[in-house]
Amino acid sequence: MKKDLLKPVFLAAGIFVAFFMQAQRKPLVADKPNVIYIMADDMGAGMLSYYGQRFFSTPHIDRLARGGIVFENAYSSAYCAPSRATFLTGYSDCRTGKYVLTGGGIYTKTATGQLTDAQAQAKVNAAIGQEPDVLFLPQVFKKAGYITGQVGKLDWGFATTDRQLKNHGWDYYYGYYDHIQCHGYYPVFLHENGRRITIPGNTHPDAAKTGEWGSDSIQEQDRWNMNGKEVYSQDLFLQKMLAFIRKNKDRPFFLYHPTQLPHGPVAIPALHPELAFADSLTNIEKAYASMVKRLDDDVAVIMDELQRLGIAEKTMIVFSSDNGHELYYAYKGRVEKPYRDMRTGAFYNNVTNKFYSAAGGDVFDGNHGMAGLKRSNWEGGVKVPLFVYWPSRFGKGRVTGRLVTNYDFLSTMADLLHVPLKDPKDGRSYLSVLQGRPARSGGGHTAIAFASFMGPALVTSDGWKLRYYAPRKLFQLYHLPDDPGEQKDLSAQYPGKLKRMQQELLEQCEGDLENGWFSDEKNVVQIR
Repeated sequence: MKKDLLKPVFLAAGIFVAFFMQAQRKPLVADKPNVIYIMADDMGAGMLSYYGQRFFSTPHIDRLARGGIVFENAYSSAYCAPSRATFLTGYSDCRTGKYVLTGGGIYTKTATGQLTDAQAQAKVNAAIGQEPDVLFLPQVFKKAGYITGQVGKLDWGFATTDRQLKNHGWDYYYGYYDHIQCHGYYPVFLHENGRRITIPGNTHPDAAKTGEWGSDSIQEQDRWNMNGKEVYSQDLFLQKMLAFIRKNKDRPFFLYHPTQLPHGPVAIPALHPELAFADSLTNIEKAYASMVKRLDDDVAVIMDELQRLGIAEKTMIVFSSDNGHELYYAYKGRVEKPYRDMRTGAFYNNVTNKFYSAAGGDVFDGNHGMAGLKRSNWEGGVKVPLFVYWPSRFGKGRVTGRLVTNYDFLSTMADLLHVPLKDPKDGRSYLSVLQGRPARSGGGHTAIAFASFMGPALVTSDGWKLRYYAPRKLFQLYHLPDDPGEQKDLSAQYPGKLKRMQQELLEQCEGDLENGWFSDEKNVVQIR
């Protein structure tokens, strides 16, 4: 009799265990957070108060760092388009045949009436040709049941089309098809899901691009002359992002925001109040810093909206940059382009001397004490901030030295969402780091390679760096834990390590170091 009474209990327990085991095998609702990825443009870590910026504060981006997980050893590419291509494909920029970079500027011809929008897109589509059959980042999310959206400097460029964006898996997009037009902040038109949207009040075909110097009175007048500049692009981007979040608040979404900010030339409708009376800065420095402040303010607006909608707890926010710092606030006698040592007037040869903020005149120290800037294979050109914020699931206040790169994000999201990757990626999942558990054996990178305008470089997980300077066919070796400024070349002292790392770099460049050298735009298919 007692055995019969216990049967329902055992049955219920069995059902519970079976349900639990099945739940462990399948992704749970809690495993499908909304994901917002904010990619700053040309912003080095030194521009954030989290890393010690002393002229202004970035409290909202800092909040992502302090409330999330900080990756102190994160790398990207050396400049805009390949960085975005590696991010969206999951492949290193030292590989070939994984994506096509197109030349920019063609949509300016549509703004001046030289081409129709359809003609421009046809030319770009012809240049792109048949893209490789790979799995793109938004497609990973779509396989997991997400709605995908992109707002800003669209895809990887330098020019794109509706066909390419849809092929990559975007359900919604709004922004610039042409990265050359992104050099101005007051576009005559933008594109939204295949439709060209005219922006009333903006009349400059080049989106009101200005010069990069602050001491030239004509350029200063142009910068602050608001004639034909009624609508600032970032205002539009923020509106579209908020609308996307509101519309999709009841289903999992992936929102990618590749902002223009703070890419130059400098353009901002008004100086930020925190900087308006910073007398130690030039006017162009104040304006540039105001662009960083604007991005920080927008992060606050997005976070407040998530809270208002009641979805903050189930939303992961990632903040990073496409490459290292760049100087857009040149001023005669203070910081100048071409870059030079402002103490001696000597130009850099990038072998025995290179850019450092103190000698080069960068008052902001945007590259955070590292050598080099955007386009270079020095640390300042490729090392980027990376913060992952989802405190309700990943905890907060953790800092990791794990070696990661921007194309790891695709593999990490595939891991989180249980999406199998049909093509082997160069990226490695860092989900174990986010979850605070031991990494699987062999799960991370032992070394990563990246391309630049100077040639490729290799960084190992234990901090060794091999740098190839292609113009002179020269190798240099550094140990970053002891020498973060890359001041002491150790190649003569460690010939064995030099040889091993040369071989590894060659393998990651598919047997040809030229694959990692962006020389004279040879990696870009020009459109005419």
